[in-house]
Amino acid sequence: MKILRQFQVMASAFALILSFASSAAQAVEAPAPQAAAEKQKVVFQVSAGDPKIWNLALNNAKNVQQELGAKNVDVEIVVYGPGIGMLKFDSAVANRIDEAAGDGVKIVACENTMKALKLTRDDMLASVAYVPAGVVELIKKQKEGYAYIRP
Repeated sequence: MKILRQFQVMASAFALILSFASSAAQAVEAPAPQAAAEKQKVVFQVSAGDPKIWNLALNNAKNVQQELGAKNVDVEIVVYGPGIGMLKFDSAVANRIDEAAGDGVKIVACENTMKALKLTRDDMLASVAYVPAGVVELIKKQKEGYAYIRP
């Protein structure tokens, strides 16, 4: 009887150990809940009036959206200096700029440059947004964790 009782105790202990081992294995194998994916952020600087550079910047913005998913990335193009002319109605890339803006790319014009060139908002594409100073906007975006790209 004493041997039978010892056997029952050992069997119960063994079953308990197996139960813990199984729970531990499940905990290791179970995938951790995915934290909400952090939205990616990128800011492009365009300060050149060359349509080739503009097309490169717009292609880069589109490629980023396609690769990461437009909902998963904030894309901004900051424009100042000679690049500001490409934001006008008669620009060689006006249609592409409007298309990019329609796809969620924020395109901002430096008002300091506009004042220096005597441009008003009436001269610019309707899809353009404005910031007081383009370089300061770049500084702010980098502090906010935006990747900085200059095509």
